[in-house]
Formats: sequence, C-alpha cells, structure tokens
Amino acid sequence: MFRRVVRASKFRHVFGQAVKNDQCYDDIRVSRVTWDSSFCAVNPKFVAIIIEASGGGAFLVLPLLKTGRIDKAYPTVCGHTGPVLDIDWCPHNDHVIASGSEDCTVMVWQIPENGLVTPLAEPVVVLEGHSKRVGIVTWHPTARNVLMSAGCDNLIIIWNVGTGEGMIQLEDMHPDVIFSACWSRNGALICTACKDKKIRVIDPRKEKIVAEKDKAHDGARPMRAIFLADGNIFTTGFSRMSERQLALWNPKSMEEPISVHELDTSNGVLLPFYDADTNVVYLCGKGDSSIRYFEITDEAPFVHYLNTFSSKEPQRGMGYMPKRGLDVNKCEIARFYKLHERKCEPIIMTVPRKVWKLEELLREVKSLRDLVTLQDRRIAKLEDQISKVAI
Repeated sequence: MFRRVVRASKFRHVFGQAVKNDQCYDDIRVSRVTWDSSFCAVNPKFVAIIIEASGGGAFLVLPLLKTGRIDKAYPTVCGHTGPVLDIDWCPHNDHVIASGSEDCTVMVWQIPENGLVTPLAEPVVVLEGHSKRVGIVTWHPTARNVLMSAGCDNLIIIWNVGTGEGMIQLEDMHPDVIFSACWSRNGALICTACKDKKIRVIDPRKEKIVAEKDKAHDGARPMRAIFLADGNIFTTGFSRMSERQLALWNPKSMEEPISVHELDTSNGVLLPFYDADTNVVYLCGKGDSSIRYFEITDEAPFVHYLNTFSSKEPQRGMGYMPKRGLDVNKCEIARFYKLHERKCEPIIMTVPRKVWKLEELLREVKSLRDLVTLQDRRIAKLEDQISKVAI
C-alpha cells in the first residue's frame, strides 16, 4: 500500500523575510517594564509601540509609512501616570486605540487622520474600575464600543466605551493573576489563563464558567490561551520540567487535551498569534530570536509543525497585522512587527506560488514582443527612407 510520507499542505513552504533597514522604525526606546504583553499593536494605518517614558506611561503611534529614524521629540500618547502595560487597536475604527496601565485605568484614544502632530494627553474616555494595575485590554471582535479589561485585582470588566460604564464585572472567578484573556470568534465566550494553572471558558452574559481545566500546563510560569475558529482552545505554557509546551483543547470535553507538544527548555513566554483564514498559529517567544508556525487540522496529530523563521536579534515584543493590511497580491499571509531594544522591524510571511514564476515569464515574453514590434517599426521606417533616397 502506498504511504504518503510528506503531508500535503498549502502552507508547508511559508517563509519569513525581514524588510530592508530603510523600511524599519529606528531609534525607539522600547519599554522595559516586566510584563508579558506584546508591547506593540498594528492596524492597516498605524503601528503603536509602548516606550520608556519618564514621569508616567507613554506609547508611540506611527503611520505605517513613517519608516526610518524616529526623532526623540516625536509626539507620544502620554496621558497615563504609570507605565503602559497593554495596547489594542479597535477592529471597527482604525483611529481608536485602548491602553491599560499601572495607574489602574484604561484609556481610549482617538488618533488624528495623519498621525500625531503634538503630544496627545487627553483621552476620549477614561475607564476606572480596577483597584490594581491593568495588564490586558482587548476589543470585542464583532460588537462596536465593547472593550474587555483584566487587572491584577483578578477582575475582568466589560466596558461600554460609548458611555464609559462597566456593563459586566466578572469577579470571584479568578483567585490569582490573570495571564491572558481572549474573546471567541463571535464574541460570545471568553477564555482566560490564570496563575492558579486553570484555563476557564466564561459566558460573560450569564456571568458563569461554562468549562474549566485545572493544571492545563503543570509549570508555574505564565500560560496563554486563545480561541480558534472552530471553537477549540489553543494554549501555550510550561511543563513541570520547565519545558515549553503547546496544547489543543475541546471546551466541551476538557478532561484530556486533543494534542500536546513539547518544544524546548527556553524560559520566554510564548505569545500565540492566530490566523483564522489559514488556520495557522504563529508562536513568538519573548527573548527568542525566532517565530515558529504550526497548522491546525482535523487529522492527527492536529497541530502540525510547518517551519521556523530565525534571525539574530532577540525580540522584546511583537505586533501582528490584521489580514486587511496585507498585500495579498504578493501572496503575503502574515506580517509581524518585531520589537528590538531600539527599533521595530517588519517581518513578512509569504506563501511561494508557481503562478509567480508564470507571471514573471509572461511579463518577459510581453517585453520581448514589445521590443520586436519596436524594432520592426524602426526597420520599416529605415526602408521607407532608403526607398525615398533611391528615387
């Protein structure tokens, strides 16, 4: 019987490529705060980066085309009185961004059409309700003006940004620090990872836990949990032996994972970024110098390793461009904004396609035909001149 050795996949040959130096954002003092967030948020118009700031917290908002060296005097968003821990662009409005800070507040900002000209210190709305620092902010994927925040007071608040009021408070569900919180694809459920080593699936409308798993990963270091398009949950964490792990769970039956993989013994927290269109998960470890990517399928082992993009410099954080901002004509399926100590470097993930080669050949044929046509016209013109001289 014929056995297929290599698994067929459209994304087996996806490769990453860093852009040239002149397309990077240079001389940026990336934040040194000890919090495991991505420190960067991107949309099709702007890139936002949390930076070092004296006398409070600040972040840069740069138009995507403003590459090169960034002046030290470039205006920042600087309304927080404590370091900024997390930022997130609104999926419904490319000019609205939310930020959570050590000053226990969440602020929502309106960025001008062409970016900042003067420092922005006045937010559109200040959301106050947490008693400790706010480490997670994330917008609802389908409902406008709905924002979720999670703080070190073990409290999750779902805000109506239009009125500035908290609609739902999920308290007494987490006994310890919340490491991550993620909406499901339609925004009906929330998945959280907590320091007590539990993964919880919460229905925010009913304000109850619909599924949970104790010791999803045995290690004490931070976990991450995200929803996939089919409703399954993808987690990253650490084993008891401090090996980095990834796992796939069915929230309807969380006794055993669908799949578990051990990666390596590095101690950086793995930040997962999920592409629902291609079902590819990208793992970026803080302090790593690589991005691993895996394809999620319905056939065992369910999580398939694809490849690794490696570079020399370790990453301090990572921004992930939504699909709307990609150049799909160049077969681009993902774009990351990697934070170094002093710069931000875009990394483009591309699927090679045979059609590229065909298009290239067709272009070459067309140019040769044009050249031949031009030469024919010149010859005809010369022959005409010769005949006139001969007469």
